[in-house]
Amino acid sequence: MTDHYDIIIVGGGMVGAASALALGGSGLRVAVIEARAAQPYDAGADADLRVSAITQASQRIFTALGVWQTMAARRISPFREMRVWDAAGSGAIHFDSADIGTATLGWIIENQIIQSALWEGLAAQSNIEVICPALPVEVSLAEDVARLVLDNGRMLNARLIVAADGADSRVREMAGIATQGWRYDQQGVVATVTPQRSHQDTAWQRFLPDGPLALLPLGNGRCSIVWSTSPAQAERLLALDEDAFCQELSVASEGMLGDIVATGPRAAFPLRLQHARDYVRPRLALIGDAAHCVHPLAGQGVNLGLLDAAALAEVLLDARQAGRDIGVLKTLRRYERWRKGDNLLMMGVMDGFKRLFGAAWSPVRLVRNAGLTFTDNMQPVKNLIMRRAMGLAGDLPRLAL
Repeated sequence: MTDHYDIIIVGGGMVGAASALALGGSGLRVAVIEARAAQPYDAGADADLRVSAITQASQRIFTALGVWQTMAARRISPFREMRVWDAAGSGAIHFDSADIGTATLGWIIENQIIQSALWEGLAAQSNIEVICPALPVEVSLAEDVARLVLDNGRMLNARLIVAADGADSRVREMAGIATQGWRYDQQGVVATVTPQRSHQDTAWQRFLPDGPLALLPLGNGRCSIVWSTSPAQAERLLALDEDAFCQELSVASEGMLGDIVATGPRAAFPLRLQHARDYVRPRLALIGDAAHCVHPLAGQGVNLGLLDAAALAEVLLDARQAGRDIGVLKTLRRYERWRKGDNLLMMGVMDGFKRLFGAAWSPVRLVRNAGLTFTDNMQPVKNLIMRRAMGLAGDLPRLAL
């Protein structure tokens, strides 16, 4: 037997779940395919190793989807300032939300809290079916229908398949969409740590020769770290005992928050830049990491994906209201034109920063330190950077307004 849907979303992570929820109550029959169910929220559980820096635009999307209050009642940590400085010089820059009249620059939220809130929202929607555990094993795209075969033998038909299954997207691969990019010779070491002094609701980032170290504020005075470094250094950091790791982190952060006095479990993940040559095919659209991956140094990855999800939902709902086929290329090209340029721009900026601050050549160090200091003294320029990074500028979908 074959089940029929309007839209099949492969991937129930943060972006895929948000994409489905944006179609809740629309009258469209939606299926979400996911290999692993979201873990229910447990107030007593340890903090998730993976966190996201959520922008104002993403917060507005979550509010529009009806899940922000659920997250806010659990564990979210606003950050009001950001301080960035170069380990190889005196250059530094300070961003303060008060300078642009907002209460925060964003929020640090554990990925598990985001995903569990979104899944609770999905469960309340009568037009959305979550099929889990399941994996796609075959995709075929015909002129008038998309077909998906799951690993349990179930066959699904839809007018559109949305690939939200991550950087190693099986759907993208089966559809024959190539990617461009490269793996950085870096891994991101993540952990939850306790510093001696208050983080002051501030995100701290120091650019080291091997890559940036970010300390992101969490509740109870703790910080989530993302330490981008060489694979060999990452392996060594993971192997250290707690005291030795805390000591190395204290030195690497230049004691900005005093000594690091405790750390939880540690993990590491490889970093890459990747971009799909096409975001759409007839009956297929890519969103989130299936379409693009960026360096995590500015925490923009999930925010770009959420804007993808909101923009695609707007395109599909507008097409449906106008009586147009939601799966044809003419409809889907609007989504691709909307998001591809903005994503490429952000990817280019993040890659440029990564390379600029990774350069050891003395003239480059002098220029970047002078640039940081100059920009720090140019308040209108800083305000523009903050507004753009917070998702308060640009061509935003309705859910983000």
